[in-house]
Amino acid sequence: MKKHKQKLFSLTALMTLVSITFGSYGSVENHGTVAAYEEMKNRIELVRDDAAQKVDVIIDGEFFTSYIYADSLEKPVLYPINTANGTAITRGWPVAPRPGERVDHPHHLGLWFNYGDVNGLDFWNNSSAIKDKTNYGRIIHKSINSIKSGNKEGTLEVSSDWVNSKGEVLLTEKTTFIFRGKDDQRSIDRIATLTASTGEVKMTDNKEGMLGLRTARQLEHPSNKPEIFTDASGKATGVPTMNNEGITGLYLSSKGVKGDDVWGTRGDWVSLTGKINEENISVAILDYPSNPGFPTYWHARGYGLFAANPLGQKALSSGKEELNFKLAKGESTTFKYRIIIYSNESVSEDQVNKDYKEWVK
Repeated sequence: MKKHKQKLFSLTALMTLVSITFGSYGSVENHGTVAAYEEMKNRIELVRDDAAQKVDVIIDGEFFTSYIYADSLEKPVLYPINTANGTAITRGWPVAPRPGERVDHPHHLGLWFNYGDVNGLDFWNNSSAIKDKTNYGRIIHKSINSIKSGNKEGTLEVSSDWVNSKGEVLLTEKTTFIFRGKDDQRSIDRIATLTASTGEVKMTDNKEGMLGLRTARQLEHPSNKPEIFTDASGKATGVPTMNNEGITGLYLSSKGVKGDDVWGTRGDWVSLTGKINEENISVAILDYPSNPGFPTYWHARGYGLFAANPLGQKALSSGKEELNFKLAKGESTTFKYRIIIYSNESVSEDQVNKDYKEWVK
């Protein structure tokens, strides 16, 4: 009984506070203390934790994702990423392994942004598994510039440096994350501006890039044969045949291409639809018309790598096109993407098209 009294007191105190706060605007009958409180609170909360090197994103009291910038990851990431029902759409390994997951490509963690050839350095494949860092680059988080919670959206602005193994800066990055969520939908806007701050930067055509998401095992395509994938340094990674029970993923592009055929094609967006336990889930990545290389090529693999690569055109078109992107000293470029996570529904092509048009108009 004591516990219930404490809860009642807390609620009464809260309602009294709201009444006092909004009293000058009129009576309860005109405005309503509950409605006033709903307007006052932040549905989307960003919680900064400098000691843990992260910012948590909470929507309607439920964890959505974290911006994590631990040096050991070689780049900042969003990890994990959950649906509105609290189901992780991202792979757990190598940070928090789950039974039955693949253990390939340790650099595939959460949602990230980097590239395989920046002035000859590989930023994409770098991870704790790489011992000799000479030919690899890393992205170092420098600062949180702005953090804002809100009722409709939460915004995080950060700065990072793309550096070589000596710590010399090649690119500076300023990125804005916008987090939204309502009902069964969650979304992330990632807007990154890269500046060649110290000299010319060449982002030579390479298949390893740029915006990457590594999905949970259940969202992979079913696989019935062993596979081997080779990274930019020539290292082969064997991906063995695995138990396909509960593996339900299927890619669909804005051009109507499906499944593994999406890899190496262009499109305004690609969705990945599947089921985790009993929850129908779709994840869509949307490209933006002002992005370099639009519409992007899709580096989307059935084993769970879901990536948009606008700069790796030669590799992804089998040599039919080529784009060796450059930035002169002081020059900048911006990449803008939206990631939408739908739960409790298998999203149709029409729905993603509608959401895409609303975003870009």
